Amino acid sequence: MKNFRKGISLLLIVMLVFAVGCSQAPDEPEEPVEEEPAAEEPAEEEPAEEEPAEEEPAEEGGELILATTTSTENSGLLDYILPDFEEKTGVEVKVVAVGTGAALQKGMDGEADVLLVHAKAREEAFVAEGHGPERFDVMYNDFVIIGPESDPAGVAGLNVVEALTQISESENSFVSRGDDSGTHTKERSLWEAAEITPEGDWYVEVGKGMGDTITMAEELQGYTMSDRATYLSMKDNLESVVLVEGDEILFNQYGVIQVEPGKNDQINAEAAEAFVNWIISEEAQELIGTYKAYGEVLFNPNAK
Repeated sequence: MKNFRKGISLLLIVMLVFAVGCSQAPDEPEEPVEEEPAAEEPAEEEPAEEEPAEEEPAEEGGELILATTTSTENSGLLDYILPDFEEKTGVEVKVVAVGTGAALQKGMDGEADVLLVHAKAREEAFVAEGHGPERFDVMYNDFVIIGPESDPAGVAGLNVVEALTQISESENSFVSRGDDSGTHTKERSLWEAAEITPEGDWYVEVGKGMGDTITMAEELQGYTMSDRATYLSMKDNLESVVLVEGDEILFNQYGVIQVEPGKNDQINAEAAEAFVNWIISEEAQELIGTYKAYGEVLFNPNAK
């Protein structure tokens, strides 16, 4: 009996263990953990291509003061050639047309940037005295003696010294610029060559430019000396004719000089140097040589 009970107890224990084991749900397979995608680093933005900057117009070179003789202006030459320089450089040229003496004085006083004049000995003295670094030949023409077609003094065909002697002896009116210009300087040298001191009512000094001097000579039916270019530019409105020409002593050379930049800080040295280089350049020289009136070249280029 005792063994029977022991067997029953053992059986119950086995059954209990089996029941407990069966009651435990099998472990569910673990779901794979989804890995969160690693955060992508923001792609580096390529720098946007810069649009090419619009080109700014070249800065203007300011203003250039050109002191020159009245013949270059009265003849129309400057109106013909200066637009080329202004277009190439952006520099605005202010022309001060006076006699060569006054132009040289403006250079000495630092009141001009560059000079275009025609009294070579005085120009060379200007440079020698330190008022400008260098002088260059630019062009030439000649002087002529003009007067009434009736020629009361009888000078037609004479050389210039003989002609001035005739005018002086006949006391026919002679009108002088009297303004210390290149033309006036040349005229005085011619009277000296003739060994004559012009004085008296017949000798009229007007102190004006070439155009005004020619007009005065016309009014007085007298004689005067002019550069050929100014005379030809006015010829349509004149009765005066050329009576004396072709003498070697009547040669008329023009030169250009940059004013010494150290005179004051108002001098446009850069523009002045550009002007000198331009006017003696092959292109500008060709331009000068194409300027004509009545089929005649008014200024012959001869820069070296």
